[in-house]
Amino acid sequence: MQRAIYRILDTNLDRAREGLRIIEEWCRLGLNNAQLAEECKNMRQELAKWHTVQLRQARDTPGDVGTELTHPQEETRDDIEHLLRANLCRTQEALRVIEEYSKLYKPQMGITAKQMRYQIYTLESKLLTNRRRQQLENANLYLVTSASEQILAVVDAALQAGLTLVQYREKTADDTLRLAQAQQLCQLCHQYGALFLVNDRVDLALAVNADGVHLGQQDLPIALAREILGSQKIIGCSTTNPEEMATAIAEGADYIGVGPVYETPTKPNKTAAGFDYLRYAATNSTIPWFAIGGIDLNNLNEVLLTGAQRVAVVRAIMQAEQPGMITRQFLAQLGRQQRLLDLGTKLI
Repeated sequence: MQRAIYRILDTNLDRAREGLRIIEEWCRLGLNNAQLAEECKNMRQELAKWHTVQLRQARDTPGDVGTELTHPQEETRDDIEHLLRANLCRTQEALRVIEEYSKLYKPQMGITAKQMRYQIYTLESKLLTNRRRQQLENANLYLVTSASEQILAVVDAALQAGLTLVQYREKTADDTLRLAQAQQLCQLCHQYGALFLVNDRVDLALAVNADGVHLGQQDLPIALAREILGSQKIIGCSTTNPEEMATAIAEGADYIGVGPVYETPTKPNKTAAGFDYLRYAATNSTIPWFAIGGIDLNNLNEVLLTGAQRVAVVRAIMQAEQPGMITRQFLAQLGRQQRLLDLGTKLI
């Protein structure tokens, strides 16, 4: 019986360390987050101390009936979040096994495993929240969809061109169509590793497992949306003036839309906020913000000259004959602006 316990502990120490290594690599190379990477590394090293020669010598890989067991869900991962969740779960389960079987071996090892399991729960919350917000921080082009028979093809072309942030906006269709389109778009975005948000509808965002929602001034309060969606989802908010900006930030928005910069048929009853509000946002916003409203390739440069670093567009891509090409041109121009800003920062 003792040898069986050693084999169980050996197997699950391996499993926990492997899961942690996979998570550590994403923290280090995917998120460039040294703190989270070090946290994973420290846990791996702590487990290594318990992985003694005595336990390793009990290993019998040829005689392990579990090596032939597999499941179709283990063969593929839908996106990076799926991969991270799978390995976080794997690590948590392995630590729970270690915690129990160590009571028959070295109780202190079980206490360590229990403490580490709670660390992993906290890491999971940090990691998944951090991933979305870091992607949001890095995004400089935001596509807001409009009604179109070619909506999937347009979004697919933009994603292929490098787009990383999409909002599904549909104001008139029935819920059956909205749900179907949101599901398809969410899956499409996640295949490309892009963030997918839903306009207004918190229930729809939950139903399709979107990365978050975008709320208008007349929509659900941010605090209530946060209570429903949880801390890991992104919540954005439209603003048209400094007062609305201050309120959105105070209520916990992850990003804001700033505009409309120009008058636009997407917001027919909204007066253009103009460049003054963009300049105010550039100086005062403490969270990511996207200039929005009538922006296209012809006026993008004058928008960027106000200090804007991110833009959201609708017609410029949704109505383009070649949405992929237009997306690449937007990204190229935004990238040049960012490089100039980075160069200026270094010179200072």
